[in-house]
Amino acid sequence: MQLKKKLNLRTSLAAATCSLLGASPVAKVLAEEATPWVIDTAALYYGEQDGRVQDISANFLANKELRYGQFLNLSLAIDTLTGATPNGAKPATNTAQTFTTPSGNSSFTTPAGDLPLDDTFHDTRVALGVSWQQPVGDVSTLDIGTTLSKEFDYQHIGINASFSRDFFQRNTTVTAGFAFASDSIDPEGGAPIPLAPMRGIDDDTSKLGDDDKEIIDLLIGVTQVINRRMLVQLNYTYSDASGYLNDPYKIVSVLDATGEPVPTIGPAPQIPSHQFLYESRPDSRTKHSIFAKTKYRFDNSTLSASYRYMTDDWEIDSHTFDFRYRWDMNRYNYIEPHLRFYTQSAADFYTLALNDGTPLPQYASADYRLGEFDGITIGAKYGHQMKNGDEWSTRLEYYTTTGKGVSSTDYPDLDAIIFQVSYRLKIGD
Repeated sequence: MQLKKKLNLRTSLAAATCSLLGASPVAKVLAEEATPWVIDTAALYYGEQDGRVQDISANFLANKELRYGQFLNLSLAIDTLTGATPNGAKPATNTAQTFTTPSGNSSFTTPAGDLPLDDTFHDTRVALGVSWQQPVGDVSTLDIGTTLSKEFDYQHIGINASFSRDFFQRNTTVTAGFAFASDSIDPEGGAPIPLAPMRGIDDDTSKLGDDDKEIIDLLIGVTQVINRRMLVQLNYTYSDASGYLNDPYKIVSVLDATGEPVPTIGPAPQIPSHQFLYESRPDSRTKHSIFAKTKYRFDNSTLSASYRYMTDDWEIDSHTFDFRYRWDMNRYNYIEPHLRFYTQSAADFYTLALNDGTPLPQYASADYRLGEFDGITIGAKYGHQMKNGDEWSTRLEYYTTTGKGVSSTDYPDLDAIIFQVSYRLKIGD
């Protein structure tokens, strides 16, 4: 399912690939002898409170310098998502609400006063990535790659490329990157018609078949060595998405004059019990992002600070501040506290619900991820480097979000725990 395009664990693979483009100093060193495979492995748990979304993932990254600055990079990610996720419907004060499941084969009921959660949510994602890094002359590097991922209802195919060139005795690096993704969406039960009513069991008249979307990302960036202790980076990213951009599992409630959901007409019990419409988003989205980062090395510690500003034509503006401070306790051990603050404005078509008897808008979504909210992540990482060169680390963080301008009933706070264990090793000569 499309949650990750969430967890804010998961911004698109094409965008993520493009954001990492940049020149690696290691890639510029000409290899004089065989080098080992460097393998990075990580297992991550993400768990929201009250039985909501749980994510267990495993990640594998492998890279090897084959010869003369030529690098092969391989990646594999496996995610398993379960739990309950808000479907967008507004809580009812005095009555229970019954919904048809996305498959259209069954239903579930939410008690009066409770936030409607779809507990049938589950998915497994497998993602692969391959890239090749090649020196071009003495001061330039070309990087090309491809990404593939498959879920129960979603398939991604992407390509990416970047070109980096050094200037001023390698103190300045300019990078230009490109990524293209073609994604296919085949939701369980079919992609809903925008703003069509939710139907009963085995009634698919509001559903279509599969659909698709395309994403183009462009990046231009500069990395500058200030002195032997300080490094700064500045990137600009342009992203254009077109096609099916709805979340096929999100709905919008229809309310009467008292603010309660409007019941369906007919003898009880009705499935669904109230009037719910499938969300409708624009079929295009253009985003602009500016990212700035600096690193400063003290005698036995390193401070990293970054800021990202994003704006799009859905009227969402976001600001992300990220701080990491790595303290080297000794030669083999370090601690790295982490603090991240995120805030965003709401999309211009975000709404808690629609009013009965008024004309339908062209676009409407009650997806809380498109609303106005603040998010804070706080935690720390502990790492240990062994005498043979291998390294392991563990990370524990707490993540919380708070809706702005709405009640806690309409936008309940979200709390989550993130725990990760990583291991890096070298294989071969």
